[in-house]
Amino acid sequence: MPEFAIGDTDFLLDGRPFRILSGALHYFRVHPDLWADRIDKARRMGLNTIETYVPWNAHAPEPGTFDVSGGLDLDRFLRLIADAGMYAIVRPGPYICAEWDNGGLPAWLFRDPEVGVRRFEPRYLAAVREYLTRVFEVVVPHQVDRGGPVLLVQVENEYGAFGSDKRYLKALAEYTREAGVTVPLTTVDQPDMLEAGGLDGLHRTASFGSGASARLALLRAHQPTGPLMCSEFWNGWFDNWGAHHHTTSAADAAAELDTLLAAGASVNLYMFHGGTNFGLTSGANDKGVYQPIVTSYDYDAPLDEGGDPTPKYHAFREVIARYHEVPGTVPPPARPAPTPSAVLGGPVPVLEAPERWGTWRSFDELPVFDELSPMPRLALLRTWVDGPGVLVFGEVRDRATVFLDGVRVGTLLREHHERALPLPGGRGELLVLVEDEGRVDYGPRIGEAKGIIGGATVDGSPLLGWEVLPIDLATLPAAGASPVAGPVSGPVLLRASVDVPAPADLFLDTGEWGKGMVWFNGFPLGRYWRRGPQRTLYVPRPVVRAGANELAVLELDTLLDPAARFVPRPLLGHTEA
Repeated sequence: MPEFAIGDTDFLLDGRPFRILSGALHYFRVHPDLWADRIDKARRMGLNTIETYVPWNAHAPEPGTFDVSGGLDLDRFLRLIADAGMYAIVRPGPYICAEWDNGGLPAWLFRDPEVGVRRFEPRYLAAVREYLTRVFEVVVPHQVDRGGPVLLVQVENEYGAFGSDKRYLKALAEYTREAGVTVPLTTVDQPDMLEAGGLDGLHRTASFGSGASARLALLRAHQPTGPLMCSEFWNGWFDNWGAHHHTTSAADAAAELDTLLAAGASVNLYMFHGGTNFGLTSGANDKGVYQPIVTSYDYDAPLDEGGDPTPKYHAFREVIARYHEVPGTVPPPARPAPTPSAVLGGPVPVLEAPERWGTWRSFDELPVFDELSPMPRLALLRTWVDGPGVLVFGEVRDRATVFLDGVRVGTLLREHHERALPLPGGRGELLVLVEDEGRVDYGPRIGEAKGIIGGATVDGSPLLGWEVLPIDLATLPAAGASPVAGPVSGPVLLRASVDVPAPADLFLDTGEWGKGMVWFNGFPLGRYWRRGPQRTLYVPRPVVRAGANELAVLELDTLLDPAARFVPRPLLGHTEA
């Protein structure tokens, strides 16, 4: 069987120097029927390796579970990499960041406030050990020394940006080895954090997107021997709702890549293909201001969200060809997507007979989402109030729309640090629709609770006697029959039948809608929000049928045009330029 090792100056494959030319491709952000296509396009760009994170919370949505079916079939993904004649790098965390909800850590883990976060704490480590054991049951048979593609396994992820607990890193390395991992182990950190995040005995690599020469020199100071590797070469960036669409110069990125390769370094492009935060999987940042991340994870990568090559793809391929042989053919350019349209109708108002969406549960004091099982992403809270006054919540995480006797009073946004509203009128039913817009994925707020934190008061008096209805977004109520004309006020579920001649990628234009979520033939496309920058939702070809397709839209705000329109290209929003 092949042998992969770390030599004095190079990675060694069967004793010969081997440069890793890798691209990040997250299986959980790409429809599984498209994995082979994306892997082949990486190969044709000149890459020899595919890197992926493993999202703990996706595989284990509840304690004691580990789902490896469908889009989470890591075994199938690794087999496809091998079938393409490529190698693999696996980064199981347990923390992955990745602009993914909670950085990949399962929210249920932190129901117990005594559980540690990314540190040497027994309850946290017990859960981590169980998780890594399950991951490596899949990965270990695919190691290169067993005839598979896996060359490297990473321990934790940019830990130096969070802490410096060497006992914790050592425990993770021990769990990894005990589970049967025999390939070399690595860590990754930004160059000025290499000391805090590294561990002697694990090969240190760096993450950066510019200043390659200086950063490689800093990496060499912390990793005196062995190959240099930038295992996150940031060739693009992600987007937040309410900001601009980030792009980077293909020429500048290619020049930095050239510098890396000229220095003899190995590289992992982050990202080669970003894909999509399907469903409600996107995370958020909070460095004083909460910033939820958009559905698209296009990342301005060499391969765009729809899987088509960009100018960056061709620029990178040209650089790689200076140092290594590349395949003789490239993927064809993108073709315009079909542009069907349909009228939305059959409204099902959420506030009318909300029992269609779930079951009410009674509480004396208002619970946070994390106290409910399963944890909701969207929930209705109701109680009764006497007379006018000022409603004050402890904290809103992340969006709360308040209704009094069915009339919208206002919406409170976490990012604006809002938590109070005046209530008009007399005694009435107070109803609050609360949305989790994505858990923080980076920094000290990882693991925090969602929902309304710290309860509620009116004019300083606590509001007690609550009913909570978690909205089941996996089972949507049946559509009504009435048509819709003109603007529509949410929260409301709408449906349309979309006719498509043949399966194809589609781009749904949500520019005239407010804020909400979309399903296509039951597949959760993700969130939309009028504030942008993202305007289109990507519909992957494998979920599209020839003929009639069902579109479901849950509008939480105000939808201006009750029509579903598709456009030929993705519209990801304005840039800084």
